Amino acid sequence: MKLDEKKLEEFMGRAVGDFGATLNTILVVLGDRLGLYKAMAGAGPLTSAQLAERTELAERYVREWLAAQAAGGYVTYDARTGAYTLPPEQAMALADEQSHVYLQGGFNLCFSLMNDEAKIREAFRSGKGVGWHEHHPGLFEGTEKFFRPTYAAHLVGEWIPALNGTKESLERGARVADVGCGFGASTIIMAQAFPKSTFVGYDYHPLSIEKARERAKRAKVSDRVEFQISTAKEFPGKDYALITFFDCLHDMGDPAGAAAHAREGLRKDGALLVVEPLAGDRVEENLNPVGRVYYAASTLVCTPSSLAQERALGLGAQAGESRLAGVLREGGFAQVRRVAETPFNMVLEARV
Repeated sequence: MKLDEKKLEEFMGRAVGDFGATLNTILVVLGDRLGLYKAMAGAGPLTSAQLAERTELAERYVREWLAAQAAGGYVTYDARTGAYTLPPEQAMALADEQSHVYLQGGFNLCFSLMNDEAKIREAFRSGKGVGWHEHHPGLFEGTEKFFRPTYAAHLVGEWIPALNGTKESLERGARVADVGCGFGASTIIMAQAFPKSTFVGYDYHPLSIEKARERAKRAKVSDRVEFQISTAKEFPGKDYALITFFDCLHDMGDPAGAAAHAREGLRKDGALLVVEPLAGDRVEENLNPVGRVYYAASTLVCTPSSLAQERALGLGAQAGESRLAGVLREGGFAQVRRVAETPFNMVLEARV
């Protein structure tokens, strides 16, 4: 078969770019954990010696790290002075934990998954699942760190107001269940915004519940927030004005069963808020940079998680709105509509 040399050259270029991106993930995590980005943020041009002094690190390592960051466009380099600068745009994404575009969680998440390759390889052969709890611990913290900026930017100001009457209910005082809460970022954000309401975060993962309790105490919302160990099909309570599933419904083995259990816990005028990765209904609609990230994450985390549970539906992170709506209707919700979206997420409202 005759090769198209131009296509081969283009693919080799993409592959080399992936080599650099993969290795740079490790360097970005190092830059985060060693405080290099924070030391550069707002500091203007710095030589490797100056940055090493600021961070109390070995200059020779800092010098090589800076050169790699400059080659990737993460910092700029002035050949005349030998100094490096972290531009304000990159600083927002790499150094500012309060920024809505903070990306360090994503890098930490990707880095953690490198530890799980052997488990996923065996799952490919056996067809069995790999439970969320079986992953490297860095995944749990990286996931919270990745999604929290989006929740902080959109949850209270856009997503909850898009649900008919829900914002007003929470302002007056109501009960809320946050299912699959992880480290509790979404639960705590809601509790800070609606002090008259009470919130319970549920997750089957004991370590996550432990961390969530610590963070609620640190945020000083423990008077109206509690966290309990429970699965999505067994969490207790009735008369909830709002039940939420943040980026977790597709990870469940029986998402329709989880939806049905949530329906039973809602009061008559209550709403189910489901936040899921943004995806089209067909594969060809998702062949883009965001789809690439989510399909990869789905291969390594989401699909294995579902296959480790009862029913093992295996929706995957790119299930699409039609299939998600079908799952919610199977769970007894007659009304399902998309109320908001971001470049990474779709937000669905479901009512009986």
